[in-house]
Amino acid sequence: MNQGTIGHRRIRNTPVQVTELGFGASALGNLYRTTPPHDASAAVDAAWAAGIRYFDTAPHYGLGLSERRLGAALRDRPRDEYVVSSKVGRLLVPNEHPRGVDDEGFVVRDDLRRQWDFSREGVLRSLDETLTRMGLDRLDVVYLHDPDEHWRQAVDEAMPALAELRDQRVVGAIGVGMNQSAMLARFLCESAADVVMLAGRYTLLDQSALDDVLPAAREQGKSVVAVGVFNSGLLSRDRPAEGMRYDYRQAPPELVARARAIAEVCAAHGTSLPAAAIAFPCTHPDVVNVTLGMRDEAQVTRNVELHRRHTPAGLWEDLRAEGLIRQDVPTADLPTRSPRCL
Repeated sequence: MNQGTIGHRRIRNTPVQVTELGFGASALGNLYRTTPPHDASAAVDAAWAAGIRYFDTAPHYGLGLSERRLGAALRDRPRDEYVVSSKVGRLLVPNEHPRGVDDEGFVVRDDLRRQWDFSREGVLRSLDETLTRMGLDRLDVVYLHDPDEHWRQAVDEAMPALAELRDQRVVGAIGVGMNQSAMLARFLCESAADVVMLAGRYTLLDQSALDDVLPAAREQGKSVVAVGVFNSGLLSRDRPAEGMRYDYRQAPPELVARARAIAEVCAAHGTSLPAAAIAFPCTHPDVVNVTLGMRDEAQVTRNVELHRRHTPAGLWEDLRAEGLIRQDVPTADLPTRSPRCL
């Protein structure tokens, strides 16, 4: 794979530019199954060779394993040539009652446990520990991680702490990452966040972010990073099958049928469902990046190839005409709706 074939977009009103395709490092933390060390390093090497320069991780991913592996894989790269984001809100503390294996989806020992903390002190401690694990002297982007049940502390303490670091140029951009869109819109409207990481709410199967996050980003002059674009797997294959997952659960039959119908339209246009799933969020002018989880070199190669595929003219129009995506989806042939903050 040749370097330099992936474009860059700037997080609005910040100095941070991210590649349009990003490397999500949750699998480097042994998400669902073990990722051998060689596969983890080879995945980062392949991503770098392909021109990916945005890498996202979190303490949550493998109780720090993802951060350690990603930091080691990037250690000899020129620091000014890549962007790293991590997250705060879950401190890693000693586990007084380990059972042997983590119970939150990562195949790692549970000598540590996660402790929710969106206080100023918790944010600063979390960042220091992340930098130590990664062997870095700075992060480019910092997100609050899943503050669904912690709005008050997150908006009153954590976000102002991050804003101070940004204003001191310790970090380049700050934001929030969540699986819901309503609270992300509130953060865009009511806090100093520059960017939100939107998981699964602006995809070929779910465009609910058109009702809140995306209009808020437009009105506030802020940006969106899209993740979870395969909706846990249902959009990841050319031909969706029964038993595939949607939003971490088995997909209901009606969603499988809808995914198949979208796949048929994609095939008629000479492309595939997963290629269209990656391309779709980037048709919105407020989305600056799609980040995909990548476990090994083969996954990187596939994702980069899918990202590079040309989106045929008329695909989105035909999906709208068939009622398979919303009529107000803004693409090259349809302007964005009027912005508003809710």
